[in-house]
Amino acid sequence: MTPFLKLFAALYPFGAGAMGVNLFFASLIGSWVGWPVLTPWQAAAGGMLIGLPATWAFACHIVRLMKKAETP
Repeated sequence: MTPFLKLFAALYPFGAGAMGVNLFFASLIGSWVGWPVLTPWQAAAGGMLIGLPATWAFACHIVRLMKKAETP
């Protein structure tokens, strides 16, 4: 397993959790204009889906910073 995939696997639970919380609170704000409020289970499922590209982008950013720090 490459170091990038290890980093991605380690960060994914945090990214999915953060996206789930953000999605839930966004649905609460959306209720002000008549949109339905998501259940916590729906928000968690959406966070697992939305968390994939967000965590991928963050892991790419961290790997770039690690490579930059290693170059003299």
